[in-house]
Amino acid sequence: MATEIIKVCGITRPADAIAAAGAGATAIGMVFYRRSPRAVRLHEAAMVSAVVPPGVVKVGVFVNEEPAEIRKLVQAARLDVVQLHGDETPDILGSLDGLRVWRALPVGPEFDPASLAAWDVEAVLLDAPSGEAYGGSGRQFPWAKAVEAKRVHPKIVVAGGLDGSNVAQAIREVAPWGVDSSSRLESSPGVKDEAKVKAYVSAAVGA
Repeated sequence: MATEIIKVCGITRPADAIAAAGAGATAIGMVFYRRSPRAVRLHEAAMVSAVVPPGVVKVGVFVNEEPAEIRKLVQAARLDVVQLHGDETPDILGSLDGLRVWRALPVGPEFDPASLAAWDVEAVLLDAPSGEAYGGSGRQFPWAKAVEAKRVHPKIVVAGGLDGSNVAQAIREVAPWGVDSSSRLESSPGVKDEAKVKAYVSAAVGA
């Protein structure tokens, strides 16, 4: 299975979304978690969505948000996918019926791939643990865990510490449905470095 999703997350500016899509990214992510240094407000997200070309998936990242608020933001910001990145339980899925949902899970020492079976979602994103930051740590997790997770869920997205130097290796080792990077592609929190974005996407495409 080819790597379908090449995602650049933590987009806060229209120019960065244009650059990511121009480099060949197939998905961009915007963070709606207020405590994140990459958080966007609704009007900022709407401006980003307005410049994203057709065919590039717009992902909204949410942390412990109320389902009604998620639905409101999905519509107002014209999002394609909801990425749950907090402490949500599978019970929330009933309130998000009809939406495309990805579940992000931290891969710590106690991570059990079998736990993915509880999540009836389009994809599962695996990331390094980052405590209350809920992502964006720039750290890797053991990719062998992602290989195990693929036996439980067919669509795995590998995140955590990826950039142009290692994303091809991650794709070769895991053959994931998608890859995702955020902090390693920045010049400062929320501001992407175009050269780093190009290097990451190019390496992923060529893997």
